[in-house]
Amino acid sequence: MTKRILHVVTNVDHYDDPSHPTGLWLSELTHAWHVFEKAGYEQHIVSPKGGLSPLEPRSLKFPNVDKTAKEWEADPARMALLENTKSPDEINPADYDAIYFTGGHAVMYDFPDSEGLQRITREIWENGGVVSSVCHGYCGLLNTQLSDGNLLVAGRKLTGFAWTEEVVARVDKLVPYNVEEEMKKRGALYEKALVPFVPNVVVDGRLVTGQNPQSAKATAKKVVSVLEGS
Repeated sequence: MTKRILHVVTNVDHYDDPSHPTGLWLSELTHAWHVFEKAGYEQHIVSPKGGLSPLEPRSLKFPNVDKTAKEWEADPARMALLENTKSPDEINPADYDAIYFTGGHAVMYDFPDSEGLQRITREIWENGGVVSSVCHGYCGLLNTQLSDGNLLVAGRKLTGFAWTEEVVARVDKLVPYNVEEEMKKRGALYEKALVPFVPNVVVDGRLVTGQNPQSAKATAKKVVSVLEGS
């Protein structure tokens, strides 16, 4: 059976201050998509509300933009996938082997409290699937409770965009909260690389998380390894 991956993207296009745009960090989707495509997996995209997922403008500028992101942006069929994402109520979690939360600061606003995304994540996890995220994507794991009432992240090792990286990126005054700190409050065993913006992936069983945009490809490769039992 062909394995299926569900990518999660944002619907939000600005910070609290509307003059500061944000959105999906495109390479975090395209790097993983490419890895899963090479593995022969089927892939779909969901967002908290369905419909359009706007792009983070900074993710399309040098030095952040790369070949996979440029190719995606230049391909009308690929861009249409981000204009017409599925909503959570259109998703049957039983159809998927893994969920992969992409990042971009926008997800800080619409991932944590989406009951639809929480339902999908819980069911994929409890069906024995892989739950994964990269960068700010781990905001989508903050409030997901399992059927026993425990938080999925409690007592589990993970990583995601570090507060030091927010400061280096000069957005620490714009973000609505410190997600690294919020994860620790929920009992997650947060880890980060010694140096900001280097690839870093943490695997705790079927939970696979990457720290920053530079970690997307490695995160997806680890998801494949876990799914293939290698």
